Amino acid sequence: MPQIVIRTSGVESKRGAELMRERVVASDLESEQFASQLVERIGWALADADSLEESGSLDGGRRNASQVPRAA
Repeated sequence: MPQIVIRTSGVESKRGAELMRERVVASDLESEQFASQLVERIGWALADADSLEESGSLDGGRRNASQVPRAA
């Protein structure tokens, strides 16, 4: 099944930190609600990846976007 994977660029490790891995199929996008929520989750993961890369706090471990603290 196709997947969307968002991870940081590897600074301390070759792979970087994985922030999102989600399995999707084209038919999932037929639902506007699913599509908009997917884009929202992708945005969160991208923001978290940017934040981790800028702070230099990559630990090379795998994380979920829900485990990365967000600014309030």
